[in-house]
Amino acid sequence: MSSAPYRRIIRRETHSPRTTAVIIVVILLILGLAYAGTEIILAMLTRPALLLAPTDAGTSLAKLPTLQPVAGVIAAGVVLAILGLILIVLALTPGRLAKHEMVWDDRAVVVDNGVIAAAIANRICEQTGLSRDQVTVSVTHRTVQADLRPGGRLTLDEAAIRSVMDTELAGYQLTPKVSTRVRVDKRERVS
Repeated sequence: MSSAPYRRIIRRETHSPRTTAVIIVVILLILGLAYAGTEIILAMLTRPALLLAPTDAGTSLAKLPTLQPVAGVIAAGVVLAILGLILIVLALTPGRLAKHEMVWDDRAVVVDNGVIAAAIANRICEQTGLSRDQVTVSVTHRTVQADLRPGGRLTLDEAAIRSVMDTELAGYQLTPKVSTRVRVDKRERVS
């Protein structure tokens, strides 16, 4: 599926927008600027400041490098740097939704990871004879992991189960490709 409209649609459906982060930053900026504007207007009208007069704020900023304890100033700087780094990472990295693209003829198909997990779990149950509550499958962006709790003295071949998972996933032709993992709980259950 190489057509541009399908690519755009699939990208929009599998990646989350950064709208929430942008809205939070914009609201904080608006509140900060509104406060600064209010303080400036109060200072121009020779009224008392709400919290800190602009001249006092300027003086405090000028004295910041010489304040004691230095550790407090450094800690505040580190916190601000971490917040800045988080905002940069949010701005540059794409957010991912819990969905995968599936190849199906010439159509754009987006499948939720929960649907993939349920289908894989059902296939494992069919092949192993385990009940549905003994099989838990989780799907992430790059891996599909099956956790099996057979209980009793039943032994399961992890390689055979992985083969079942790989065969099922090959039929889906997911993009991006996923790897499979199997974990079998070998503890016996007492009912």
